[in-house]
Amino acid sequence: MTPLTKGDPVSIRKFVTPEIIFGQGALSQIGESAARSGASKVFVVTDQGLIDAGWVDKALYYLSTAGLEYEIFSSITSNPKDFEVAEGVAHYLRSGCDALVAVGGGSPADTAKAIATLATNGGELQDYEGVNKIRHPLPPMVIVPSTAGTGSEVSQFAIIVDHQRRLKMSIISKSLIPDIAIIDPELLNTKSARLTAATGMDALSHAIEAYVSLAATPLTDIHALNAIRLIFGNLKRSVFDRQDAIANNNMAMASLNAGIAFSNAILGAGHAMTHQIDGLLDTHHGETNATLLPHVMQFNLPVCREKFTAIARQIEDCSSAVERTDDLAEQAIEAVSALTRDIGLNKSLSEVGLKMENIKTLSQNALNDACLVTNPRNATAEEIEELFLKAF
Repeated sequence: MTPLTKGDPVSIRKFVTPEIIFGQGALSQIGESAARSGASKVFVVTDQGLIDAGWVDKALYYLSTAGLEYEIFSSITSNPKDFEVAEGVAHYLRSGCDALVAVGGGSPADTAKAIATLATNGGELQDYEGVNKIRHPLPPMVIVPSTAGTGSEVSQFAIIVDHQRRLKMSIISKSLIPDIAIIDPELLNTKSARLTAATGMDALSHAIEAYVSLAATPLTDIHALNAIRLIFGNLKRSVFDRQDAIANNNMAMASLNAGIAFSNAILGAGHAMTHQIDGLLDTHHGETNATLLPHVMQFNLPVCREKFTAIARQIEDCSSAVERTDDLAEQAIEAVSALTRDIGLNKSLSEVGLKMENIKTLSQNALNDACLVTNPRNATAEEIEELFLKAF
């Protein structure tokens, strides 16, 4: 975040976000927001958990009050698959809907983005894997997250499992940035402690990887550092007291900040690796990130010492919370490990089901993940394999 001085090169940078509505009770804005986007009938993408928690009924009430018709699609799993998206596309095209609303975590949000892509661009989802392959405009999208972690409501990412290859595809395009993001911290009250912990670590991995990304800018740095500060100050409180309104509000803001940061700065080796594990084992993305993040940070340390030092300075009493060391950059890594232990996510990859014989293939696949391009340190297949083994 050092300002430019005379003689420094100036590069062209883009920074994009949707319209953002944030605050307690913001869900009430969903109908007016969808109507403003030009919708007359909305395709509501959600999951059974959100239906059971009662949030979908509230959303439908507000949509109806705004004079909108709707169709519900909830046939998705925690790691959405390409064939689930295909089912959603067929449902969307039959329904006569002209906009999409997602209510839920990253799974409904990413599924809605993928449905919008295929409904207007055609082909197979694999055609859009990678960066900037969407050619035609998408229908309006309004996203309401129910977790504090994925950041999909503000990002240009959609992550979908290719069920045949058993890996997660990264689809990256500014076309995928929703028109309106509605963040209501009240929706966090019905999450379990485990999901709160996992999504919180997902947000932390977004913030840290965005901060050290080769594509980071002063604008993304501001959001990434604020997310890191908020997560270390509030995640444990949010995990241990699900009704802590202040902690939930701060975690919702942290997730939003991290989402804005990584949408614009992209990510790194950690996500390139977790995408492979999640696609193979159907594990929770946040838990996999929690396991890998300290190891990836240690790998990146030689080229990120200054930035890791800045991260440590965002963590209150960092040196007293971890094993004492005079190296602030090392303290940042230790602080991440300590937080992971404190919230009960300190599992090895073998404990989540990874087999030794899978590692070589996963390492090769990670080389093709778009997130690896912006990792601050080049990584070979052998080095990625070594990281998997350290976390095993």
